[in-house]
Amino acid sequence: MRAKRWVIASPDTERVRVLSRETGYTPLTAAVLSARGIDTPQAAADYLSCDVRGLHDPFGLTDMDKAVEVVREVIDRGEKMVVYGDYDVDGITATCTLVDYLRSKGAKCEYYIPNRLTDGYGLTRPAMEQLYEQGTRLLITVDSGITANEEIAVARELGMQVVITDHHECHENLPDAQAVVDCKRTDDTYPFSSLAGVGVAFKLICALEGDTLSMLDRYADLVALGTVADVMPIVGENRIIVAEGLKKLSVTANIGLEMLLREAGMKNRRLTSSTISYVLAPRINAAGRMGKAELAAELFLTKDPVRAQALAAELCEQNKLRQNEENKILEQTLTRLRREYNPLEDKIIVLAGEGWHQGVIGIVCSRLCDRYGCPVVLISVDEDGVGKGSGRSIGSFNLFEALTSCEDLFERYGGHALAAGLTVQADRIEELRTRLRKYAETHVTMAELVPQLHIDCMVQSEWLTQENIESLSVLEPYGMKNAEPVFCMKNMTVEEITPLSSDRHVRLSLIKDGKRFSAIWFGIGAGGLGFVEGNTVDAAFHLEINEFRGRRSVQLTICDVQLSDCEHLADQKILNLYNTLMQDGPLTAREARLLLPDRKDLVAVWRHVTCRAEDGRLSVPDGALSRRVAWESRRDLNIGKLFVCLDVFQESGLISYHFKEGMLNILLKPYEGKADISGSVVLATLQSMAG
Repeated sequence: MRAKRWVIASPDTERVRVLSRETGYTPLTAAVLSARGIDTPQAAADYLSCDVRGLHDPFGLTDMDKAVEVVREVIDRGEKMVVYGDYDVDGITATCTLVDYLRSKGAKCEYYIPNRLTDGYGLTRPAMEQLYEQGTRLLITVDSGITANEEIAVARELGMQVVITDHHECHENLPDAQAVVDCKRTDDTYPFSSLAGVGVAFKLICALEGDTLSMLDRYADLVALGTVADVMPIVGENRIIVAEGLKKLSVTANIGLEMLLREAGMKNRRLTSSTISYVLAPRINAAGRMGKAELAAELFLTKDPVRAQALAAELCEQNKLRQNEENKILEQTLTRLRREYNPLEDKIIVLAGEGWHQGVIGIVCSRLCDRYGCPVVLISVDEDGVGKGSGRSIGSFNLFEALTSCEDLFERYGGHALAAGLTVQADRIEELRTRLRKYAETHVTMAELVPQLHIDCMVQSEWLTQENIESLSVLEPYGMKNAEPVFCMKNMTVEEITPLSSDRHVRLSLIKDGKRFSAIWFGIGAGGLGFVEGNTVDAAFHLEINEFRGRRSVQLTICDVQLSDCEHLADQKILNLYNTLMQDGPLTAREARLLLPDRKDLVAVWRHVTCRAEDGRLSVPDGALSRRVAWESRRDLNIGKLFVCLDVFQESGLISYHFKEGMLNILLKPYEGKADISGSVVLATLQSMAG
């Protein structure tokens, strides 16, 4: 992974003090608010408000009055209507919320959710024809339809009325429907433009019922589920909806949602927006990704507890299958990238594979994008030679514009700056790779590919009390544009490193100002750390209260750790000695001994390099390798000794190595027999100096 660049906010101390005094918030909470530009009591009250009275009149949405009129007329006539949804969490919850309400009003209402694997995204002509033949006379879209001009025209020609509810960006020419309700319409004056698809569908229900609060009480759980899962900004109306939804979720009347919570092991546990993002949403999305979105829709609409339990179990099973497919593709891509990817030169990853599951390659893209810190496009090629791809990007690289530069190669493509999809013939993939690499070469620098970590503020050790951390809960619910706060402390001593779960995670004991803090870092093992016990580090982290066997304690959940300036200075002093050696300068006996590795040091470095190298190559941050070897071998190995070890191996023809843009790159060379390092000039020189 690329090292992160920390961007640390510096809230004004006086404003923090005043905000804390005038609002009663702890200094820690006030500092977070101030760091985010919220530094007056009124601004804080407005930003943090979850008051349901802040919800807006649904008729403020353009065409809402027309939509209500059409729906009511169709209900009165007893004609069949169909809610046309989407296969992600937002689309499924929007579908189920609207269908459940309409059925409760006596409507003849069915739903249609396209199959991700066979139908693709959005409305299609065959679906329009099929629905009409089945007697549909009103089509209501949710979370889709705003750009389906041709398909809506087909529906109208066949004889169906159409009401569109969507939240995606609009084209200049809107579809010719009876009503087009979309908070992104350029002519819309609605006060909040960031509703999810389920949020717009919810507004239609509120308008039909004429009672927003009763509808919120009835459907807040499903609406919050779709809003968080679709990564909508958790501000304004969304903050109110999600806050109410999380309260409703723990006592939900939706039997399917309750069974899913039970099956996921979350019943009777504290539920947060993270519960939705990391526990519920993946299980629901898995159904859509595996081509079985109808299972999730049935789950939220059924009134039968036995059927709900079976469906919840099936969704969890589909999630396991999705994870297996995802891990299989991830391993294949990583194996290829170890051979093909150069982190010092390649600015975009484009890979194709036969038979990759189309429903999960987008997730693999995201994981690779996080891992390598660059845009990624993965393409699944079927038996007919048609490639269907997904792409993910980072903030500094507009993926949609990059694909547009290659639009002549595609059968179709679409998306936005950070995510996109495409269809391309297999024989054009190599040209696509070449052109995207060329585009990236001229549109993004390596410096721009360095991921940023935004930190709300530096904290002092005495601030990290249970009371102060609990006070941060006023900032919840967290989500887009209201991220969980990130704090940092500098110059912390690493007392202990404990690998967890077969070294997939680590627990750290960190000391600052005589106080010991327990920290956990998920997704990284002890062997991947750039520091060892005894080092001084700067840590960036979330704060939480850990409860274990009735005991409560402060815990840091690590976001990133970097060596402190004092460690860099110590490294620099050793490097200065090493550079003097390389320039044939004089060293004292003591200085020479600081650089002189013994046999066990040489063995430890060799074992680490040969065990960690993949396809004969190893690339690590230039300051990390000595600490990783020191941790594994429990040797006192400084960075100067490491470089001497590498020089010895290079002299002996075992390796070559070089540095580029902060990375140490080692290449193992073919060698037969037993290596003889006795002729090493650098080793002999140091031994003579050391005396």
